Amino acid sequence: MNDAHTKAAIFDLDGTLLDSMGVWDQVDIDFLARRGIDVPDDYMAKVAPMQFRAIAEYTIHRFGLKDTPEELMNEWDEMARVAYATTVEAKPGSLAYLHDLKARGVKLAVATSLPPRLREPALRHVGMFDLFDEIVSVDDANDIGKDKPDVYLLAAARLGVHPADCTVFEDLLVAIRSAKSVGMTVWAMHDDSSDADWPQICELADGVLFDFHDAPREL
Repeated sequence: MNDAHTKAAIFDLDGTLLDSMGVWDQVDIDFLARRGIDVPDDYMAKVAPMQFRAIAEYTIHRFGLKDTPEELMNEWDEMARVAYATTVEAKPGSLAYLHDLKARGVKLAVATSLPPRLREPALRHVGMFDLFDEIVSVDDANDIGKDKPDVYLLAAARLGVHPADCTVFEDLLVAIRSAKSVGMTVWAMHDDSSDADWPQICELADGVLFDFHDAPREL
């Protein structure tokens, strides 16, 4: 371990650093439109908490599709890859904030559910890829999702920083709860996708943000 006073900032990508949650909504719309299906009002809410394969299986069953789960996942992957590499943008103020933290010696990590084929093109597209000391995903943490703190603990360990010296930036309630459970400070980023949980998020988080212009200067 490095000195206990070394500080680290750990960032989620979708909905936190990246204004990207709408990408998946658009993938759903375009994917079903190819098959002549309008997206039902409850579909996106139903699939939001599911793992990728479970979404594919549910979609096939619900709409009576002839595709295999693998075919659906591959199609979604390619649609998302193009969007992440070309259209996803950074949340306002995020790039300047990362540069500011790095200039002050704060270690920087990403903790995400996104696989490399999506996260790397997106981070390069918005000019952030080279700013991070570590990039970890739930895949690296034995496929344990963000309802458990494993991915945050792995990021802290790879940075060589104690969990208590880490500040996590997240937009999802379950992820905020997990990071706080291991003694990390958590700032919540508002995203439209988490509107329903926003009152609970405000109660639980150490601070809340609507963009990075209001992010804490001292961690």
